[in-house]
Amino acid sequence: MDQSDYDLAVIGAGPAGLTAGLYGARSGLRTMIIERIMPGGYVATISYIENYPGFAEGIKGLDLAERMKTQAKRFGAEIIGTEAKAVSGGDGRFMLMTHTKKYSARSIIIATGTTHRRLGVAGEDNLRGRGVSYCATCDGPLFKNKAIAVVGCGNSGLQEGRFLLNFAKKIVFIDMLSCIIAEPVLHKPLEKDERARFLLNHEVKSINGEKNVESITVVDRKSGEEKTIGIDGVFIYAGLIPLSQNFKDLVQLDAQGFVITDDRLQTTVPGIFAAGDIRANTVRQIVTACGDGAAAALYAYQYVQTMNH
Repeated sequence: MDQSDYDLAVIGAGPAGLTAGLYGARSGLRTMIIERIMPGGYVATISYIENYPGFAEGIKGLDLAERMKTQAKRFGAEIIGTEAKAVSGGDGRFMLMTHTKKYSARSIIIATGTTHRRLGVAGEDNLRGRGVSYCATCDGPLFKNKAIAVVGCGNSGLQEGRFLLNFAKKIVFIDMLSCIIAEPVLHKPLEKDERARFLLNHEVKSINGEKNVESITVVDRKSGEEKTIGIDGVFIYAGLIPLSQNFKDLVQLDAQGFVITDDRLQTTVPGIFAAGDIRANTVRQIVTACGDGAAAALYAYQYVQTMNH
């Protein structure tokens, strides 16, 4: 077997991809995991995770990602730092093209996950890295004793907002909805914290500043009233976009761009599976991503065995 030939290629090294790599390699498949940024994916940027089973006191996202990576490598999964630009082929042999090399694999698991949705408002792009952020763990310490805004009152926004209160002197939480959709365990403590306030049913119109963020302008969706709030930073948690662009001509996607799978996690192409947040109609949690990764790898193993006979 050539060094570029694999039984299983996993695209993406978040929780789904690393678990798939672990199960694939442990099943005896020659397994590669392709990751364009860093193993762990979005999980590696989460400050603290309280709901992953087995860690009663919680665990830092980066620590959990590192443990998953180490375990996958222990069983022989190869992690290759590059991006899968295109996938082609079928009938038992797929070709993966990267910037510099071509790999072949008998089965594939797409586990590329999602990226943060932008607000698309004035100032967002110009001030990114100068007060506009999508990662509390990365940038939170830069805002010690500062006033900031968190856009999005889902689980991600409030979870990261709690972390940001370790640094910021006050936070205004902004959401287009008229109610908080995050779990009560996340928003109840914040509602009692005098450093936090909520602007519900409000939409961000612009992020303002010359060299750095200076304020944010919001509009009341009911009354139409606009107001500008002085702040030093904006952390945006406005939803997720699936990273499926490189596969749109290969497998079937839903209207939002998520990969459609059957109950065996197989896509519309035999031998290509999908796992984790990239899948359509799935609960997007770390533990469910890991479950997807394990199941997809086991079904990929069965597929490869079938091709052997």
